[in-house]
Amino acid sequence: MSDIKLFRLGEVVSELQGEAVQVEKSLQKLFEGNLEALLGVRFLASEYSTGPAHGGRIDTLGLDEDGTPVIIEYKRSVNENVVNQGLYYLDWLLDHRKEFQWLAMEKLGHEAAKAVEWSAPRLLCIAGDFTRYDAHAVKQIARNIELLRYRRFGSDLLMIELVHAPKQAKPSNANQAVAAEGVVLPSVVSDGATLEDKYKSSRIAYRLSQSSVALQDIFSAIKEYLIALGDDVQVKELSYYVAFKRIKNFACLEVYPQTKVVIAFLKVDPATVALEDGFTRDVTKVGHFGTGNLEVTMRSMDDFAKAQPLFVRSYEGS
Repeated sequence: MSDIKLFRLGEVVSELQGEAVQVEKSLQKLFEGNLEALLGVRFLASEYSTGPAHGGRIDTLGLDEDGTPVIIEYKRSVNENVVNQGLYYLDWLLDHRKEFQWLAMEKLGHEAAKAVEWSAPRLLCIAGDFTRYDAHAVKQIARNIELLRYRRFGSDLLMIELVHAPKQAKPSNANQAVAAEGVVLPSVVSDGATLEDKYKSSRIAYRLSQSSVALQDIFSAIKEYLIALGDDVQVKELSYYVAFKRIKNFACLEVYPQTKVVIAFLKVDPATVALEDGFTRDVTKVGHFGTGNLEVTMRSMDDFAKAQPLFVRSYEGS
């Protein structure tokens, strides 16, 4: 059972009793109608059929803020094995990439579809509670599985608690560099160009390998600091940046060896920050990889130290 308690403050402090007997259909609809606000996931489909040969139906299918496919399964009873069921759907998803990308293009447009990130599709299991066997099972499985516990307090309060998440997102067996092979949508890659040729110089791993030792040290120090902000921090290396998240992203890191900078995008309202030229910038209306409207540029350890309060604000607000 959850150890989180909610109290109403007044002349007399009273505890609000949380309820989570089972996941009702109405709660699934509530999540699906507010996926971006609750989980940072864009809605694609509900009760998605995996076809007669597979014989399954995915509760909720979506695409997160990093372009990663997301399967959401709701545990409707204590003894339901939602983890194994979700793994069954994850395997189906990896075998049907093209079908998923066409669904994404239909619902979200061509740009979202061609940017689908196949390195580590996510499985979110949502329940009123989990057994110790659920928590043990996901720790033994090298897949990107998150357990989310919910509680309802009255008719107008919903609590979501992250019970388990992998510290580092585990990549699928498919090599990320060729994950989209055979799934490329029209005009994604020009004739004669391979994915490696087109994107190698802009990929985060390549840029980091081309950086000076000093810049690598700054990047590493920032990464370790962000991870140490809490036990619930998850790290995921994507094509163009490294994302740090709790339930939703709170920081995205990029590195640029030519200009010798590490750039972070944070979910901090730029209007609440005294912007400093060359250090912080409002990118609300500026296209960029990663998520967050505040850009922080760091060229030294001193810049990193100056940015730490902003990192904490973004973490605490996520």
